[in-house]
Amino acid sequence: MNKTIFLLVAIASLFISCQQSKELATGKHLLKTQGHHIVNGAGDTILLRGMGLGGWMLQEGYMFRLGFIGQQYRIREHIQDLVGAEETDKFYDEWLRVHTQKADIDSMAAMGFNSIRLPMHYNLYTLSVEDEPVAGEQTWLERGFAMTDSLLAWCKANEMYLILDLHAAPGGQGHDLNISDRNPEKPSFWESEANRKKTIALWKKLAERYAEEEWIGGYDVLNETNWGFEDPEDRLGVHETKNEPLKKFLVDVTKAIREVDTNHIIFLEGNGFANNYRGIVPDWDDNLVLSFHKYGNPNTQASIQHFLDLRDQYNIPLWLGESGENSNTWFTEAIALCEENGIGWAWWQNKKMGINQPYEIPEPEGYKRLLDYWSGKGSKPSKEEAMKTLRSWLANLRLENNVLRHDVVDAMFRQVQSDDTRPFKNKKYGKGDVIQAVDFDLGKQGFAYFDTDTASYHFTPGMDTQGNRGWAYRNDGVDIKEDTAGYHVFHIEDGEWLQYTVDVVSDDINRLLLHVADPKGGSTIRISINDVAVEELIQVPQTTTETDWTHIPVSIADLKQGENIIKVKAVKGGFTFKALGL
Repeated sequence: MNKTIFLLVAIASLFISCQQSKELATGKHLLKTQGHHIVNGAGDTILLRGMGLGGWMLQEGYMFRLGFIGQQYRIREHIQDLVGAEETDKFYDEWLRVHTQKADIDSMAAMGFNSIRLPMHYNLYTLSVEDEPVAGEQTWLERGFAMTDSLLAWCKANEMYLILDLHAAPGGQGHDLNISDRNPEKPSFWESEANRKKTIALWKKLAERYAEEEWIGGYDVLNETNWGFEDPEDRLGVHETKNEPLKKFLVDVTKAIREVDTNHIIFLEGNGFANNYRGIVPDWDDNLVLSFHKYGNPNTQASIQHFLDLRDQYNIPLWLGESGENSNTWFTEAIALCEENGIGWAWWQNKKMGINQPYEIPEPEGYKRLLDYWSGKGSKPSKEEAMKTLRSWLANLRLENNVLRHDVVDAMFRQVQSDDTRPFKNKKYGKGDVIQAVDFDLGKQGFAYFDTDTASYHFTPGMDTQGNRGWAYRNDGVDIKEDTAGYHVFHIEDGEWLQYTVDVVSDDINRLLLHVADPKGGSTIRISINDVAVEELIQVPQTTTETDWTHIPVSIADLKQGENIIKVKAVKGGFTFKALGL
């Protein structure tokens, strides 16, 4: 090959390489901002529907009924007290390995999520400031980066975006200690320049690693600051008017990221748990998104109007970066409110103990013994007992051992788009079969059921509501309590009702059998079938307790074969409801 041909080939190769690099940097999946919207490289508006992986890299006590302990480092100390340092290290190594795996991400993609928010703990990526061998230098730990690489590969396989979220920054960024695993005896993020420098160095390291990755959705650089800068009495930062240290950090971290990555969105969270943006906007970069958080307040246009005003004033997209921890009714309303206003969202969280997330981690065998000891109510278990419970806990983390809460998933996706109801269980019923009261239809409040108290407004003064008061079985507004033989509906108030779509295979069902109890007496029930009320108003006899079930026969016209809709309404409440016999 002569020199001229060699030179032409070299120039062509360089051109192709540059073009490929440019195509990757501006690839069709890479997200960026465009006015009020987040768009991909093809210019299509992308509405993020995401889930946060809470509890994997960072445990918060409430997720595992350990709110009385609090931060992850304290949970770890309590475990170490029982089984020693070596076994504790093994427990946490296994926790990180099994809590979230490819199957978890595959399942969320199948549900309809198109993005994942990863709440990161800095201590998986770098040493604490106090533990650095040389002050001011950064020691990098491969564990966190390797976990992130694996998660990104699982997301890419499902064409889902991965948004990196620094949930626990060095020193901790707020007075709500659990959120950031903060030790109040050490300098906080805001009290230590070394902590802030380490955080900026970490983001630069991450941005350099993922600069060309199309399925990285962006960088959520600091989760939920809650700090009083001007007024130390404003501990949660909700009344701050300037937020100067927070803005300085956000500007500084943006500058560091842009030195190595000019591609990806940077998500900004305000003070006061990502709600106070005073002093933070206008923006200083052309690829920023405001991420607000929303919990426990009404789902009205007024509840998000402040953020919409910021979007209009500064021509910047919004993202509901964190929300959840409520009833299905609240979920449906909040997601619909966002989507009607062109706002993407990320829910909190995919799995924990409890009923208000897609997957429930079952309580481990022997767990109550640990809780009793840790809360000062019981004696100390032996190391062998504790190890057995910890192994059970680790096993229950796995997706195959989680309980799928399909009512939650239905509320987050189908019910946002449709008022239709569906049977809670897909089965056929014949004469003599029993429908459990708690298996009322899947669907919205007012369509599948009606309850006077369907959600928790715990951050709204004067709204003393709870949703499901029994905190059992399903996450709708209906009050459900566990009993020795399963579950039943309780706290039934005047006018409340439940609907059952029943696929009947018999042609001789001409009566129903109500399994109910009423310790106070005086309750009455009206039943309707296929929108036709049964003439008889049913009187519930007084019983000794709310689980002293009496069986009331109700004569009806023959149910037709196929689909029948049965509605049970409390004309006068006060009774409990166990089942409906056919």
